[in-house]
Amino acid sequence: MEPAAAQSILAELHAAQNAMYAGGDLGAMRSLLTTDVEWHIPGDNMISGTYRGIDEVLEYFRRRRELAGNTLRLHPGELLVGDEFVASLTDGTAVIRGAEHRWSTVGLYRLRDGRIAACWLLALDQDAFDCVWSAQER
Repeated sequence: MEPAAAQSILAELHAAQNAMYAGGDLGAMRSLLTTDVEWHIPGDNMISGTYRGIDEVLEYFRRRRELAGNTLRLHPGELLVGDEFVASLTDGTAVIRGAEHRWSTVGLYRLRDGRIAACWLLALDQDAFDCVWSAQER
């Protein structure tokens, strides 16, 4: 994939996620995902798991938005572009349980026909990520 095309797809995804995580409609996200999309979240926390199909993935986004009380923001960084895969270094911030949190991840995305077909999230500090998205402070 051409780097400019990959950058455009990921920029559109992150912009739509930020709008949705701020309380906006999930509809814009639907148009960016394949119907058979998969989203893989590691760890031992309230959002970890594998979500398959567009409805499960959108429900995951909605739940994450709810847990963060519309405060979740993504801060995309560098991209590494391959043929069908794109890796994006992305920081996240949110106020959860009254405390501001920041974490860093690498999202490995599989692209198909200009849409996101899969995402594997890799937290750079899994323990800290689990703490952010757990029901209680550790």
